[in-house]
Amino acid sequence: MIAVIGLLLGVGVGLFLKPDVPIGLEPYLPIAVVAALDAVFGAARAFLDGIFDDKVFVVSFISNVFIAALIVFLGDKLGVGAQLSTGVIVVLGIRIFANVAAIRRHLFHA
Repeated sequence: MIAVIGLLLGVGVGLFLKPDVPIGLEPYLPIAVVAALDAVFGAARAFLDGIFDDKVFVVSFISNVFIAALIVFLGDKLGVGAQLSTGVIVVLGIRIFANVAAIRRHLFHA
């Protein structure tokens, strides 16, 4: 329940303050959001499977965001940022859909 309240407060503060993302970080924001969603859906799946560990979630969340941003940063420096961004999105998208499918199977037994 604390996480839900924190999420709602964070969304409310974001909508109220409307923070600007620095131009230099704009290419990394979508990648970071998708990486964070991967960690959140993985945590939801682990919770339903009865193996959730908060330390694993925090480390997974931070490392997913950091590694995804690092891959895109290196791609930008090598001149292939768009291709690596697409690759990161595809890989994390596959993981998100796999976790959502497992959550659906767990909740609906289908």
